[in-house]
Amino acid sequence: MPQRNDTAIWSGLFRISAESGQTLQAQIRQAIVAAILDRQIAASMPLPSCRILAEKLGVARGTVVLAFQQLVDQGFLVARERRGHFVNPDVLATPAKPHQKAPDQQNEIDWKARRQIAASDMPPPAKHDNWIKSSYPFVYGQFDPALFPTAEWRECNRMALAVLEIRNWASDMVDRDDPLLIEQIQARLLPRRGIFANPDEIIVTLGAQNALYMLASLLMTKGSKVAMEDPGYPDARSIFRLAGADIQPVPVDQQGIVTSSIPSDSGFVFVTPSHHCPTMVPLSAERRQDLLARANRNNQIIIEDGYDSQLLDEAPQQALKSLDRSGRVIYVGSMSKTLAPGLRLGYIVASAGLIAELRALRRFMLRHPPANNQRAVALFLSLGHHEALVRRLSAAFDERRKRLVHAISAFLPEWRSTDSAGGTSLWLEGPRGTDSRGLAEAAASRSVIIEPGDRFFDRSEKPSRFMRLGISSISLQHIEPGIRELATAAGRRPAAA
Repeated sequence: MPQRNDTAIWSGLFRISAESGQTLQAQIRQAIVAAILDRQIAASMPLPSCRILAEKLGVARGTVVLAFQQLVDQGFLVARERRGHFVNPDVLATPAKPHQKAPDQQNEIDWKARRQIAASDMPPPAKHDNWIKSSYPFVYGQFDPALFPTAEWRECNRMALAVLEIRNWASDMVDRDDPLLIEQIQARLLPRRGIFANPDEIIVTLGAQNALYMLASLLMTKGSKVAMEDPGYPDARSIFRLAGADIQPVPVDQQGIVTSSIPSDSGFVFVTPSHHCPTMVPLSAERRQDLLARANRNNQIIIEDGYDSQLLDEAPQQALKSLDRSGRVIYVGSMSKTLAPGLRLGYIVASAGLIAELRALRRFMLRHPPANNQRAVALFLSLGHHEALVRRLSAAFDERRKRLVHAISAFLPEWRSTDSAGGTSLWLEGPRGTDSRGLAEAAASRSVIIEPGDRFFDRSEKPSRFMRLGISSISLQHIEPGIRELATAAGRRPAAA
């Protein structure tokens, strides 16, 4: 906590000049008021004592005493016995005044004109900043605090902070990853998907999006052709476009991506075969084989996103990577849907030669993901906490999904849903003429959060009658009341239970 005699903190706040038309006392008051209103002094930070400030400014102590006293009288400062003067918290509770630019700052640099990639022009993410305060958060990709393994996660972090463990992760690892985490991914996570890889075929990333960005940066260039599911994962589409790639939309049906519609001149095919984003349908066994055969025939690279594949399915399908015999499949995994999305931890599984190139690239981007987090997650996996969590989440989400399907059938019977085992969301198609964005606004006024589905389509005229409902963040008992409120927002009168 800053101390009142930390002169470096205050050196930039007080500019006293004998040539000013204001008295020294007035200049001191103006400097303090400006610093308070500009939020440069926290309420918990004591101001320098009158003696110290007087010595620093080269003025009489009485001048500072009078300035402080007037600011107390005006309500800007409060005097606390034996502790000194502090900013009045009531002043900080009022909105801050707009920051006034200095005359030489009026003409700002046009950063948009100087940029080389148009990141801010890409479609924005689905933002649900206050989802946790909503009564009925049907949001995707967030976590349920009631299901988070708080005690187990704390245990692993405490273990990672032991003296011997700190010696393992505190040094700069350059382009390497925690060997224990690589071992645990290799032994605990990948076999569930039928993948068996060597340590040099795995690299840790800051989540799945970081993995996709690295792959696009390394492998794609202007004019690269990427076949993608439509509807499909919008952020992956944007990442590839930022690399200069041309997106080739491919339709999706009840068996997943229509492989016969994949252009033969595509250099890459991006797929979510475990649970398609966003419809949640799995890619059929026949199309998996066809996709791999076409990739071999057309010399294509397949980027497989293990989207929503971490949970236990009643009849799980192996990853495409497990069927790959030519090294054409790059597998991207994440722990966001099980442990926590805020942890930002994922991985790539690919041929050793590609992983080596990715390590070289990552070194220039961020060297390596935080090693303390890697060690904590490695311990979480090694102690069996992740296995137990997956079983608990799978059971909870299965029950929630069934409750959601039943509620939609009862209160929104005109909406058609795709119900696939596993996964953490439901994709719904409303009757023609439905405006899901308008519905989302109406639902939000009733404390119901839904996600309009138009953002998943890559078309000039995006369908407006789709929406996605997530189940990872909403408790079981709130699902039916939430759908009742959604039905009311949609203009239907909910039937009696």
